[in-house]
Amino acid sequence: MIEVTGLRRVYGGGFEAVRGIDFSVRRGEIFALLGTNGAGKTSTVELLEGLAAPADGRVRVLGHDPYTERAAVRHRTGVMLQEGGFPSELTVAETARMWAGCVSGARPEREVLTLVGLESRSDVRVKQLSGGQRRRLDLALALLGDPEVLFLDEPTTGLDAEGRHATWELVSALRDAGTTVLLTTHYLEEAENLADRLAIMHEGRIAVTGTPAEVTATEPSRITFDLPDGYHLGDLPPLGPMGVSDHTVDGRTVRLRTRDLQHSATELLVWARGAGVELRRLDVRSASLEEAFLTIAKDASATAPTGATTQEYAA
Repeated sequence: MIEVTGLRRVYGGGFEAVRGIDFSVRRGEIFALLGTNGAGKTSTVELLEGLAAPADGRVRVLGHDPYTERAAVRHRTGVMLQEGGFPSELTVAETARMWAGCVSGARPEREVLTLVGLESRSDVRVKQLSGGQRRRLDLALALLGDPEVLFLDEPTTGLDAEGRHATWELVSALRDAGTTVLLTTHYLEEAENLADRLAIMHEGRIAVTGTPAEVTATEPSRITFDLPDGYHLGDLPPLGPMGVSDHTVDGRTVRLRTRDLQHSATELLVWARGAGVELRRLDVRSASLEEAFLTIAKDASATAPTGATTQEYAA
Protein backbone atom coordinates (compact mmCIF):
# COMPACT_ATOMS: atom_id res chain seq x y z
CA MET A 1 0.00 0.00 0.00
CA ILE A 2 2.95 2.30 0.69
CA GLU A 3 6.38 1.89 -0.91
CA VAL A 4 9.30 4.20 -0.22
CA THR A 5 12.68 3.80 -1.93
CA GLY A 6 15.73 6.04 -1.58
CA LEU A 7 13.57 8.92 -0.34
CA ARG A 8 15.26 12.27 0.22
CA ARG A 9 13.92 15.69 1.23
CA VAL A 10 16.05 18.82 1.12
CA TYR A 11 14.98 22.22 2.45
CA GLY A 12 16.20 25.67 1.42
CA GLY A 13 19.81 26.23 2.36
CA GLY A 14 20.66 22.61 1.61
CA PHE A 15 19.48 21.03 4.86
CA GLU A 16 18.77 17.37 4.14
CA ALA A 17 15.93 16.33 6.44
CA VAL A 18 15.36 12.87 4.92
CA ARG A 19 18.47 11.08 3.74
CA GLY A 20 17.62 8.16 1.51
CA ILE A 21 15.20 5.91 3.42
CA ASP A 22 13.43 2.71 2.37
CA PHE A 23 10.36 1.04 3.87
CA SER A 24 7.00 -0.41 2.89
CA VAL A 25 3.61 -0.80 4.54
CA ARG A 26 1.38 -3.76 3.75
CA ARG A 27 -2.39 -3.75 3.34
CA GLY A 28 -4.27 -3.87 6.65
CA GLU A 29 -1.18 -3.03 8.70
CA ILE A 30 -0.46 -0.39 11.34
CA PHE A 31 3.03 1.04 10.78
CA ALA A 32 4.47 3.49 13.32
CA LEU A 33 7.14 6.01 12.39
CA LEU A 34 9.05 7.11 15.46
CA GLY A 35 12.02 9.36 15.96
CA THR A 36 13.79 11.86 18.15
CA ASN A 37 12.90 15.51 17.62
CA GLY A 38 14.14 16.58 14.20
CA ALA A 39 14.58 13.00 13.01
CA GLY A 40 12.65 13.69 9.80
CA LYS A 41 9.43 11.76 10.42
CA THR A 42 7.04 14.66 9.75
CA SER A 43 9.04 15.57 6.64
CA THR A 44 8.63 11.97 5.50
CA VAL A 45 4.90 11.82 6.17
CA GLU A 46 4.30 15.05 4.23
CA LEU A 47 5.92 13.43 1.19
CA LEU A 48 3.69 10.35 1.58
CA GLU A 49 0.64 12.60 1.80
CA GLY A 50 1.61 14.33 -1.43
CA LEU A 51 2.10 17.73 0.17
CA ALA A 52 5.54 18.12 -1.38
CA ALA A 53 7.76 16.49 -3.98
CA PRO A 54 10.84 14.55 -2.86
CA ALA A 55 14.30 15.77 -3.80
CA ASP A 56 15.12 12.24 -4.86
CA GLY A 57 13.80 8.70 -4.53
CA ARG A 58 10.44 7.11 -5.15
CA VAL A 59 7.13 7.18 -3.24
CA ARG A 60 4.09 5.10 -4.12
CA VAL A 61 0.79 5.14 -2.24
CA LEU A 62 -1.84 2.74 -3.58
CA GLY A 63 0.45 2.27 -6.57
CA HIS A 64 0.57 5.99 -7.48
CA ASP A 65 2.88 8.93 -6.93
CA PRO A 66 0.96 10.93 -4.27
CA TYR A 67 2.35 14.25 -5.55
CA THR A 68 2.14 13.99 -9.35
CA GLU A 69 -0.91 11.69 -9.35
CA ARG A 70 -2.73 13.32 -6.45
CA ALA A 71 -6.17 12.96 -8.05
CA ALA A 72 -5.77 9.17 -8.11
CA VAL A 73 -4.74 8.98 -4.46
CA ARG A 74 -6.39 11.74 -2.44
CA HIS A 75 -9.95 10.39 -2.34
CA ARG A 76 -8.67 7.02 -1.10
CA THR A 77 -6.65 8.39 1.81
CA GLY A 78 -7.44 10.09 5.09
CA VAL A 79 -5.10 12.55 6.79
CA MET A 80 -5.07 13.64 10.41
CA LEU A 81 -2.61 16.50 10.85
CA GLN A 82 -1.12 17.62 14.16
CA GLU A 83 -3.49 20.61 14.06
CA GLY A 84 -6.66 20.73 11.97
CA GLY A 85 -7.03 24.53 11.95
CA PHE A 86 -10.82 24.50 11.61
CA PRO A 87 -12.93 27.68 11.94
CA SER A 88 -13.49 28.22 15.63
CA GLU A 89 -17.01 29.68 15.29
CA LEU A 90 -18.49 26.63 13.55
CA THR A 91 -20.07 23.88 15.58
CA VAL A 92 -18.75 20.33 15.51
CA ALA A 93 -21.63 19.24 13.22
CA GLU A 94 -21.15 22.24 10.91
CA THR A 95 -17.43 21.52 10.66
CA ALA A 96 -18.08 17.89 9.77
CA ARG A 97 -20.70 18.92 7.21
CA MET A 98 -18.34 21.46 5.65
CA TRP A 99 -15.55 18.90 5.39
CA ALA A 100 -17.90 16.26 3.99
CA GLY A 101 -18.50 18.61 1.05
CA CYS A 102 -14.81 18.30 0.18
CA VAL A 103 -14.71 14.49 0.38
CA SER A 104 -15.74 12.02 -2.31
CA GLY A 105 -18.32 9.52 -1.06
CA ALA A 106 -18.40 10.96 2.44
CA ARG A 107 -19.90 8.89 5.23
CA PRO A 108 -22.74 10.44 7.28
CA GLU A 109 -21.31 13.06 9.63
CA ARG A 110 -23.17 11.67 12.65
CA GLU A 111 -21.65 8.25 12.00
CA VAL A 112 -18.06 9.46 12.24
CA LEU A 113 -18.81 11.73 15.20
CA THR A 114 -20.26 8.72 17.01
CA LEU A 115 -17.16 6.68 16.17
CA VAL A 116 -14.94 9.16 18.01
CA GLY A 117 -17.36 9.87 20.86
CA LEU A 118 -18.36 13.40 19.83
CA GLU A 119 -22.04 12.86 19.03
CA SER A 120 -23.09 14.62 22.24
CA ARG A 121 -20.94 17.65 21.35
CA SER A 122 -22.28 18.16 17.83
CA ASP A 123 -23.86 21.56 18.64
CA VAL A 124 -20.80 22.89 20.49
CA ARG A 125 -18.57 25.44 18.76
CA VAL A 126 -15.04 24.27 17.92
CA LYS A 127 -13.52 27.01 20.09
CA GLN A 128 -15.31 25.56 23.13
CA LEU A 129 -13.86 22.08 22.71
CA SER A 130 -11.02 20.84 24.90
CA GLY A 131 -7.71 19.97 23.27
CA GLY A 132 -8.54 16.28 23.42
CA GLN A 133 -11.96 16.83 21.86
CA ARG A 134 -10.37 18.77 19.01
CA ARG A 135 -8.06 15.83 18.35
CA ARG A 136 -11.09 13.55 18.20
CA LEU A 137 -12.71 15.93 15.72
CA ASP A 138 -9.53 15.84 13.61
CA LEU A 139 -9.75 12.04 13.59
CA ALA A 140 -13.46 12.07 12.69
CA LEU A 141 -12.82 14.23 9.63
CA ALA A 142 -9.94 12.00 8.54
CA LEU A 143 -12.41 9.09 8.56
CA LEU A 144 -15.17 10.83 6.59
CA GLY A 145 -14.06 9.37 3.26
CA ASP A 146 -13.76 5.80 4.62
CA PRO A 147 -10.08 5.77 3.56
CA GLU A 148 -8.09 2.78 2.43
CA VAL A 149 -4.91 4.41 3.76
CA LEU A 150 -5.01 6.54 6.91
CA PHE A 151 -2.20 8.90 7.97
CA LEU A 152 -2.27 9.83 11.67
CA ASP A 153 0.19 12.48 12.90
CA GLU A 154 0.34 12.36 16.72
CA PRO A 155 -3.29 11.18 16.97
CA THR A 156 -3.64 11.09 20.77
CA THR A 157 -1.84 14.28 21.78
CA GLY A 158 -3.94 16.05 24.41
CA LEU A 159 -6.17 13.05 25.15
CA ASP A 160 -6.60 11.72 28.66
CA ALA A 161 -5.87 8.04 29.38
CA GLU A 162 -9.46 6.98 28.68
CA GLY A 163 -9.58 8.87 25.38
CA ARG A 164 -6.19 7.50 24.35
CA HIS A 165 -7.27 3.91 24.91
CA ALA A 166 -10.57 4.51 23.10
CA THR A 167 -8.61 5.85 20.12
CA TRP A 168 -6.33 2.81 20.19
CA GLU A 169 -9.37 0.54 20.07
CA LEU A 170 -10.82 2.49 17.14
CA VAL A 171 -7.56 2.44 15.17
CA SER A 172 -7.16 -1.30 15.83
CA ALA A 173 -10.73 -1.89 14.63
CA LEU A 174 -10.01 0.08 11.45
CA ARG A 175 -6.94 -2.07 10.84
CA ASP A 176 -8.96 -5.24 11.42
CA ALA A 177 -11.48 -4.01 8.84
CA GLY A 178 -8.70 -3.65 6.25
CA THR A 179 -7.57 -0.03 6.59
CA THR A 180 -3.82 0.55 6.29
CA VAL A 181 -2.57 2.99 8.95
CA LEU A 182 0.68 4.94 9.14
CA LEU A 183 1.09 6.92 12.33
CA THR A 184 3.66 9.07 14.05
CA THR A 185 3.64 9.29 17.81
CA HIS A 186 5.77 10.36 20.76
CA TYR A 187 3.97 7.87 23.01
CA LEU A 188 6.14 4.76 22.86
CA GLU A 189 3.49 2.77 24.70
CA GLU A 190 1.12 3.69 21.87
CA ALA A 191 3.47 2.32 19.22
CA GLU A 192 4.16 -0.79 21.27
CA ASN A 193 0.44 -1.49 21.69
CA LEU A 194 -0.77 -0.55 18.21
CA ALA A 195 1.92 -1.13 15.63
CA ASP A 196 2.35 -4.33 13.65
CA ARG A 197 5.71 -2.94 12.54
CA LEU A 198 7.62 0.27 13.18
CA ALA A 199 10.68 2.24 12.18
CA ILE A 200 12.77 4.54 14.35
CA MET A 201 14.34 7.46 12.50
CA HIS A 202 17.49 9.31 13.50
CA GLU A 203 18.97 12.29 11.64
CA GLY A 204 16.98 11.63 8.50
CA ARG A 205 17.75 7.93 8.28
CA ILE A 206 16.00 4.80 9.56
CA ALA A 207 18.06 3.49 12.46
CA VAL A 208 16.04 0.31 13.04
CA THR A 209 12.86 -1.28 11.73
CA GLY A 210 10.82 -4.38 12.50
CA THR A 211 8.03 -5.56 14.75
CA PRO A 212 7.96 -4.05 18.26
CA ALA A 213 9.31 -7.36 19.58
CA GLU A 214 12.16 -7.37 17.06
CA VAL A 215 13.11 -3.78 17.86
CA THR A 216 13.06 -4.29 21.63
CA ALA A 217 15.19 -7.42 21.17
CA THR A 218 18.05 -5.15 20.11
CA GLU A 219 18.35 -4.13 23.78
CA PRO A 220 19.37 -6.51 26.60
CA SER A 221 16.94 -7.52 29.34
CA ARG A 222 17.55 -6.66 32.99
CA ILE A 223 17.68 -8.44 36.33
CA THR A 224 17.89 -6.32 39.49
CA PHE A 225 18.12 -7.54 43.10
CA ASP A 226 19.74 -6.83 46.46
CA LEU A 227 22.62 -9.03 47.53
CA PRO A 228 21.76 -11.17 50.59
CA ASP A 229 23.43 -10.13 53.85
CA GLY A 230 26.96 -11.46 54.07
CA TYR A 231 27.24 -12.06 50.31
CA HIS A 232 29.24 -10.21 47.68
CA LEU A 233 29.17 -10.13 43.88
CA GLY A 234 31.95 -12.69 43.74
CA ASP A 235 29.76 -15.20 45.57
CA LEU A 236 27.37 -15.37 42.61
CA PRO A 237 27.86 -17.93 39.85
CA PRO A 238 30.27 -16.77 37.08
CA LEU A 239 28.36 -14.10 35.15
CA GLY A 240 29.65 -15.08 31.70
CA PRO A 241 28.22 -18.63 31.72
CA MET A 242 25.00 -17.14 33.11
CA GLY A 243 24.67 -15.16 29.86
CA VAL A 244 25.20 -11.78 31.54
CA SER A 245 26.66 -9.22 29.14
CA ASP A 246 27.43 -6.54 31.74
CA HIS A 247 26.58 -5.54 35.29
CA THR A 248 26.64 -2.68 37.79
CA VAL A 249 26.68 -2.65 41.59
CA ASP A 250 25.24 0.23 43.62
CA GLY A 251 25.72 -0.48 47.31
CA ARG A 252 23.93 -3.80 47.82
CA THR A 253 21.92 -3.52 44.60
CA VAL A 254 23.08 -5.56 41.59
CA ARG A 255 21.89 -4.89 38.05
CA LEU A 256 22.56 -7.52 35.40
CA ARG A 257 22.00 -7.09 31.65
CA THR A 258 21.45 -10.16 29.52
CA ARG A 259 20.30 -11.19 26.04
CA ASP A 260 19.16 -14.59 27.33
CA LEU A 261 16.75 -13.62 30.09
CA GLN A 262 15.32 -17.06 30.76
CA HIS A 263 18.73 -18.72 31.10
CA SER A 264 20.21 -15.95 33.27
CA ALA A 265 17.20 -15.75 35.57
CA THR A 266 17.05 -19.54 35.94
CA GLU A 267 20.75 -19.81 36.84
CA LEU A 268 20.41 -17.00 39.39
CA LEU A 269 17.33 -18.50 41.05
CA VAL A 270 18.85 -22.01 41.14
CA TRP A 271 21.90 -20.54 42.88
CA ALA A 272 19.73 -18.67 45.39
CA ARG A 273 17.76 -21.81 46.19
CA GLY A 274 20.94 -23.84 46.67
CA ALA A 275 22.41 -21.17 48.92
CA GLY A 276 19.16 -20.90 50.85
CA VAL A 277 18.98 -17.11 50.43
CA GLU A 278 16.30 -14.64 49.41
CA LEU A 279 16.96 -12.14 46.62
CA ARG A 280 15.15 -9.09 47.94
CA ARG A 281 13.64 -6.54 45.53
CA LEU A 282 14.08 -9.00 42.66
CA ASP A 283 12.94 -7.45 39.37
CA VAL A 284 13.21 -9.42 36.11
CA ARG A 285 12.06 -7.72 32.93
CA SER A 286 12.52 -7.78 29.18
CA ALA A 287 13.76 -4.70 27.37
CA SER A 288 11.13 -2.15 26.38
CA LEU A 289 10.63 -0.12 23.24
CA GLU A 290 11.44 2.93 25.35
CA GLU A 291 14.90 1.55 26.10
CA ALA A 292 15.58 0.90 22.42
CA PHE A 293 14.38 4.40 21.56
CA LEU A 294 16.49 6.03 24.30
CA THR A 295 19.59 4.19 23.10
CA ILE A 296 19.12 5.72 19.65
CA ALA A 297 18.46 9.15 21.20
CA LYS A 298 21.63 8.82 23.28
CA ASP A 299 23.61 7.89 20.20
CA ALA A 300 22.11 10.93 18.44
CA SER A 301 23.32 13.25 21.21
CA ALA A 302 26.78 11.70 21.15
CA THR A 303 27.21 12.06 17.38
CA ALA A 304 25.56 15.48 16.80
CA PRO A 305 28.10 18.02 15.46
CA THR A 306 29.44 20.48 18.02
CA GLY A 307 27.46 23.72 17.94
CA ALA A 308 24.49 22.27 16.07
CA THR A 309 21.26 24.09 16.87
CA THR A 310 17.80 22.71 17.44
CA GLN A 311 16.57 24.56 14.36
CA GLU A 312 19.20 22.91 12.20
CA TYR A 313 17.93 19.48 13.27
CA ALA A 314 14.22 20.28 13.21
CA ALA A 315 12.33 18.56 10.45
